[in-house]
Amino acid sequence: MFAIEKMCKVLNVSRSGYYSWLKNEPSKREVENHEILTHIRQIYSESRKTYGSPRITAELRNRNIFVSRPRVARLMREANIRSKTVKKFKVTTDSKHQYKIVDNKLNRVFRVDRIGKAWVSDITYIPTTGVVVLNDYYGSG
Repeated sequence: MFAIEKMCKVLNVSRSGYYSWLKNEPSKREVENHEILTHIRQIYSESRKTYGSPRITAELRNRNIFVSRPRVARLMREANIRSKTVKKFKVTTDSKHQYKIVDNKLNRVFRVDRIGKAWVSDITYIPTTGVVVLNDYYGSG
């Protein structure tokens, strides 16, 4: 740890100025920002972290807390609060094609006796809620 005198000299700040700053109470604006940020965090949590500054501002106004959207955005940015963006489902395949459709030979029997016996394709266009883990990759057990 460094001495206050040395730090003040390096930062070009007077010692009396430093001690005066140390004793100061938070400003009215700082107190307001802290209170608003508490409400922002509550609304953000209630929205399952999906609301951004426009929706949070609207919700604050519904609760009779009148504050500008840029101020809400700044407070959120400073507190590192960001809305979770959810990508909308978009079909990426052309199911009306003229290609031959191959028969389903696996019939949902995924156990195989050797590597390379069954091949599957990518189905990322199907929306799912989680990750499926195949524990029985090689068909044993």
